[in-house]
Amino acid sequence: MPAHDIRHLSSDTPRVMVVDGSKLVRKLIADVLQRDLPGVEVVGCGGLAEAEAALAAAPVDLVTTALVLPDGDGLQLARQVRAATGQRYVPVIVVSGDAQRHLESRSFTEDITDYFDKAGGYAALAAFIHGYVQPQPIPDARVLYVEDSVTVAVATKRMLQAQGLDVIHMTRGDAALDYLRERHDAEDIGADLVLTDVTLDGEISGLDLVRAIRAELGYGKRRLPVLVMTGDGNRDKQSGLLREGANDLVLKPIEERLLVTKTLFQLRMSRLPEQASIG
Repeated sequence: MPAHDIRHLSSDTPRVMVVDGSKLVRKLIADVLQRDLPGVEVVGCGGLAEAEAALAAAPVDLVTTALVLPDGDGLQLARQVRAATGQRYVPVIVVSGDAQRHLESRSFTEDITDYFDKAGGYAALAAFIHGYVQPQPIPDARVLYVEDSVTVAVATKRMLQAQGLDVIHMTRGDAALDYLRERHDAEDIGADLVLTDVTLDGEISGLDLVRAIRAELGYGKRRLPVLVMTGDGNRDKQSGLLREGANDLVLKPIEERLLVTKTLFQLRMSRLPEQASIG
């Protein structure tokens, strides 16, 4: 990503476009963003036509969109954003009650930066957007990072540690699982998030580790979030990782902003109380 784009995203006064056919939903999202992101400017649009006009008028830092719009859909909007002058790298987030199904089926196009499931609620959505426009460290958060490539591990650890995260690095899936098993009955389970590659040294793969965390150890997605890194473009395999219990995927080669955003978001989500879903 160009350096100028990173500076723009870290602006003290981010400009967020919210596109949804419901005026009430736009207002509710705007209210929570303005409460949790002081100084944010929210541009509300009811559909593709309004969004196109707003994009032509001034640049934005981030776009959220419903999947279904009165005059089109969120995927069309994402293409509009990419086509607009200077808007190629702006994050486009789909907010949908059906987002998980689309994610698992890998039906979102490359124009979609990320997704947010409505069931997370407004507070979680604000935390999610905050992670993109103003990433902030989470004190004392620990990431159990499982990666057998020394070169990849050094670079990725540097990205995470730059955010103030404590990284516990292991090269084998069986060692990581033993670490979690040893702490299973303790109040402190040893990590706040697991970040693992799919292919690992030893008999336990990243997928095996995800299965063990969810089934054997019984940790839900909020209790111990798991991000899986994969360079495999096979959509069926990607879908399988999500169905088996991964919170989200981080595609290789690793893009630092997306890795940091996804990591900080999952950590924030795990610390939030249950919220009413977005209607």
